[in-house]
Amino acid sequence: MLSIFCPYCGEYRDETEFHYAGQAHIARPEDPDNTSDEIWGEYLFFRKNPKGEHREMWVHAAGCRQYFNVVRNTLTYEIIECYKMGAVAEGCD
Repeated sequence: MLSIFCPYCGEYRDETEFHYAGQAHIARPEDPDNTSDEIWGEYLFFRKNPKGEHREMWVHAAGCRQYFNVVRNTLTYEIIECYKMGAVAEGCD
């Protein structure tokens, strides 16, 4: 079982208190009214699925209910960093 650090609560908690919420840092189209169906389709349905380091969004569902970002290795499940929404991971591009 993973032990995940909640940057809002400031403590490590069991994975069972959290829910995965998708890929982090997905930018919504700037002009929705003039966005093509192809671009909307990409925004809504296509996500990266890398082997290795990946930025993810999680929610502390059984705790503070805040969303935050996680840098996690998808091969080893190692959590490299947890950081608040709107922040940038320290060691990442």
